Amino acid sequence: MSVGKPVRNIAISLPSTGEEEWQAVREPLMSGWLTQGPKVAAFEKMFAERHQVAHALAVTSCTTGLHLALAGLGIGPGDEVIVPAFTWVATANAVLYCGATPVFVDVSRENFNLDIPAVAAKVTPRTRAVIAVHLFGLCADIDALRAVLPDSVAIVEDAACAAGAAWAGRPAGSLGTVGVFSFHPRKSVTTGEGGMVTTQDAELAERMNQMRNHGATISEEQRHHGPRPWLLPDFDLLGYNYRMTDLQGAVGVVQLGKLDAFIDERARWAEFYREALSGIEWLRLPQAPVGARHGWQSYVTWVDPQRAPLPRNEIMQRLQAMGIATRPGTHAVHMLNYYSDRFGYRPEDFPAARDCNDLTMAIPLHNRMSADDYQYVVDAILGLSR
Repeated sequence: MSVGKPVRNIAISLPSTGEEEWQAVREPLMSGWLTQGPKVAAFEKMFAERHQVAHALAVTSCTTGLHLALAGLGIGPGDEVIVPAFTWVATANAVLYCGATPVFVDVSRENFNLDIPAVAAKVTPRTRAVIAVHLFGLCADIDALRAVLPDSVAIVEDAACAAGAAWAGRPAGSLGTVGVFSFHPRKSVTTGEGGMVTTQDAELAERMNQMRNHGATISEEQRHHGPRPWLLPDFDLLGYNYRMTDLQGAVGVVQLGKLDAFIDERARWAEFYREALSGIEWLRLPQAPVGARHGWQSYVTWVDPQRAPLPRNEIMQRLQAMGIATRPGTHAVHMLNYYSDRFGYRPEDFPAARDCNDLTMAIPLHNRMSADDYQYVVDAILGLSR
């Protein structure tokens, strides 16, 4: 790279929003219907059709969606839920919200998802569910997972990163008992904050639908559009306020219409990275198995400490100085202070998760990057080896 070239500012991720999203919020703003209403309903219907599920429920975030899914399954004190040790902390936190016990298992160093034999070893009579995280947009092997679980154990897909992804021709969110998605700005499609819960189970969907609205027996739309203005709902369940706003729903409809184009573009640039960086012996690159549609929420590499010219953190600092944002893939939850203090975990208890924590490096991949940006990232990384 030439001396004196202006420093870039290539973000690790940026949402791809614009005029269409701006215009989409006008209708709810002008109509005065701002809370959950017709735009959320349209978003839910569109999402359910795209992910081939019977039911989709919009919520305030993936975190509240995970809590809602577990609560809807009746999980509570005395129950155990198996969770990967390498994931965003919300996956494990949702288990604690229910008063249940998160049981960590290690992950694969190759694809960062659950280690299936490790799951099989942790199943006990108290196991009620497994949360299978589709990390960075690659679906966990739900078929292999189901094969090692009793039929009574529910599979909750933490599909926060996996909108539009698929495994063996089946979309994320349709693979397990219930799936949960995120629309945080770092995801491929966004509503700012927000999430979606999916299931084929009508009874579970009805229970979660009621619980996301305080446990009310009738919806806000039924109350306001019905013929009996004096009507108030009864409350048969302990519920929460996890409703998405119609402002977010309107944006979600526009964003979801772009989902497949966004993923296709990311897939092309993921292949560009693979071709351009494959000669670097110290950098392992992600890939999608045959038959899987990777969601490419992030492009997460692995820095080999035995071969790399510098430790991972120094590599990240060098790239930052050149205007290229990087991040660790995510964290090992058992190494976070709250979990290590409360449960007494040590880093070596889950060695693959520990290594993923210390050696993964996400490089920029999003729909606001130019071809020149991608080439600049490649040139910078290649330059570290010279």
